[in-house]
Amino acid sequence: MGRAVPAPEGLTAEGRSRRSLLLAGGILVTGAALGQAPAYADAEYDVVVVGAGAAGMTAALTAAKRGLRTVVLEKAPTYGGSAARSGAGIWIPCNEVILAAGVPDTPAKAAAYLARVVGAEVPAERQRAFLEAGPAMISFVMRNSPLRFRFMQGYSDYYPEFPGGMPDGRSIEPGQLDGRILGEELARLNAPYIPTPAGMVVFSADYKWLTLSVVNPKGTEVAAACLLRGTEAALRGEKPLTMGQALAGGLRAGLLAAGVPVWLNTPLLDLHVEAGRVAGVVTSAGLVRARRGVIVGSGGFERSAAMRAEFQRQPIGTAWTVGAKENTGDGIEAGERAGAALELMDDAWWGPVIPLPGEPYFCLAERTLPGGLMVNGNGVRFANEGAPYSDIVHIMYERNTPSAPHIPAWLIVDQNYRNRYLFKDVAPLLPFPDSWYAGGAVQRAWTIEQLADKIGVPRAALRGTVTRFNGFAQTGRDTDFHRGDSVYDRYYADPYVKPNPCLAPLWLPPFYAFKIVPGDLGTKGGMRTDARSRVLRADGSVIPGLYAAGNASGAVMGHSYAGSGSTIGPAMTFGYIAANDIT
Repeated sequence: MGRAVPAPEGLTAEGRSRRSLLLAGGILVTGAALGQAPAYADAEYDVVVVGAGAAGMTAALTAAKRGLRTVVLEKAPTYGGSAARSGAGIWIPCNEVILAAGVPDTPAKAAAYLARVVGAEVPAERQRAFLEAGPAMISFVMRNSPLRFRFMQGYSDYYPEFPGGMPDGRSIEPGQLDGRILGEELARLNAPYIPTPAGMVVFSADYKWLTLSVVNPKGTEVAAACLLRGTEAALRGEKPLTMGQALAGGLRAGLLAAGVPVWLNTPLLDLHVEAGRVAGVVTSAGLVRARRGVIVGSGGFERSAAMRAEFQRQPIGTAWTVGAKENTGDGIEAGERAGAALELMDDAWWGPVIPLPGEPYFCLAERTLPGGLMVNGNGVRFANEGAPYSDIVHIMYERNTPSAPHIPAWLIVDQNYRNRYLFKDVAPLLPFPDSWYAGGAVQRAWTIEQLADKIGVPRAALRGTVTRFNGFAQTGRDTDFHRGDSVYDRYYADPYVKPNPCLAPLWLPPFYAFKIVPGDLGTKGGMRTDARSRVLRADGSVIPGLYAAGNASGAVMGHSYAGSGSTIGPAMTFGYIAANDIT
């Protein structure tokens, strides 16, 4: 079965404790090992895929269509992972969907933009592999599954001013899918992060307009269209799926048609190595052999407190992520035991979140809409609130000091803001749940000074910050942080607010403060891979038989984020690359 690997030197006490769980044979015993799993001991396939998320299911579909006998092993009792929970934006330059929509993209533009975004840290050959294989992957998925995609028009690249950046965007999302095609498998689809409103069919690109539906005619029109789609689907007896539900459901439907089994409740315990080659996966149900190769697409380690403490900056933990709860780094650790080098372990797909009771809320439109600003523990602004969400959290960590605390930060808004905009799923004018206040996620006061007291920042500083910001709102120019200068800043803004759709004064009491902490969509560090998705050792040599994709591997985006779908797009692409490379 596996091979025992001693814990590397120099680990923290927590790291040694985590690795001390290794038993004879290199099997890591976790709580997941106690779950129910199929009794398929000593089965054998050409390709064994670990993880039934976007990376894993794309890889499995590709391998199966090449004629390779393939199986997917999934730790959870559901399939879809974090992808099923997501908005399912997919960033793939030059794909057939955006080209058909008239996007003036070219390989040269895409290469210039990605190189500027990620810098020299990510090898050029990996960048090139992603850009070359991504469009083919999208075409392959559409030919071999019921998935169809829509252009997310207007959702710009995150740095549209960079060379090759697209102000109108390159991102796509799944079209509407009838869940009935999944049969009994529909019940095993992982639930969405935020459920779609009852009776409506909502696409990811609709949310910016639904937020504005009370104050903007286009928002009202989009809301009506969502309701109409829902009504029409109900009359046809359909079970409509969109966003991450459609993506995961469509990939699973493709696997059903291709005859690829997905074993749920089957956690990876270790990789099986024979004569220096990865030749299978040790599971709670027994050994599953792989004649050709193993592709690990098991997700990141955002739900592992020990790994986050070992590799990432404090304050950190597992309570602020919205990644799938099963993502505890099992695949990454198994790869490390097999000799894999790790990279980008300090980073994640960051974003500001509000720590609401039960589950954190990933804050997108709310911090960009006019009439709100963010302050640190000294009561002063520290960033362009409309900047890409990953950038905001990087700033929070980089500038967080005892004399200038940035964690938590606070989003400050007034009642005028609350009268106009949807906040999470709370409609304008409606009160926030009492539990939000009881849990400390939100504070409310009738004056700025009283609000400052409640959140523990200096009164004069917060008053001065609001006064200065209100001046920017009047002139339409944020001379401190340039909010609204970028096309990206304006995506979630209110086009009816002039002169700058991102800026409006805070003047109408009561005032609200929302606690902001560094959350994430998942971690982005993992096994180091090459342009062919092969896992590498520290010396650059290839571990035979082992591939990785998605958040189990180091991200091709490096420490940055090119556009909406920079997680899922590369995950699917490198899963596709891996399956095509296996011989």
